[in-house]
Amino acid sequence: MISDLTGPPALELIGVRAGYGRIEVLHGIDLVVPCRSVVAMLGPNGAGKTTTLNVISGQVVPTDGCVHIAGRHVNGAAPHEIAGGGVCTIPDGRGIFPNLTVRDNLKVWSFSTSRSVGKVEEAVYAAFPRLQERRRQIAGTLSGGEQQMLAIARAIVADAGLLLLDEISMGLAPLVVSELYELVGDLARSGYSVLLVEQFAQTALEVADYVAVVVGGRITAFGEPADVEDRLTAAYLGGAA
Repeated sequence: MISDLTGPPALELIGVRAGYGRIEVLHGIDLVVPCRSVVAMLGPNGAGKTTTLNVISGQVVPTDGCVHIAGRHVNGAAPHEIAGGGVCTIPDGRGIFPNLTVRDNLKVWSFSTSRSVGKVEEAVYAAFPRLQERRRQIAGTLSGGEQQMLAIARAIVADAGLLLLDEISMGLAPLVVSELYELVGDLARSGYSVLLVEQFAQTALEVADYVAVVVGGRITAFGEPADVEDRLTAAYLGGAA
């Protein structure tokens, strides 16, 4: 499921509108995540960033527009179908099994793959050596950063092509966050495509290839970090629409 540079983008949103009940949150989102890149979706609280992730992962059905994952039209697909198609979502709550060891978490996740537990562990520990050191430790007793590493490792277990990250810095010290984002960059260089939502813009800018600035349910700018810096500053100073 690793992204293919010769194929279509890992993700494309075209004119996506969505919301909750009668309240429309996204007002025509257009977004492309190129293969093997990190795209940071940044903007003030309430701008529609997490709703966009929910649409991509199938938790919210768009009322208009198209969602394409690796060239496939997936509007209306159930979350498990989206996940089965190569999308791994890491929510801000991490989503690990805190009462199981690191190794047992990997075992549970590996049930949904065709690879053996040994192959899964080999791949995960190569990307996250610290998890190998902690493999017999109860996940709930790991540090916050190590728990987030374990959560992100689900993408490797699932052999996902597209990784969606929602506020992975939440509650973590700056040095830990920097280390996590270095690992995210490593994943992109090894073939994964990443779309991340992050409230703390500077942290995300250090690893992002492209930035989408979201304000009031619309993407107001898209480009390389240096190209959208002014628009990003204006978005945060202006607050959420």
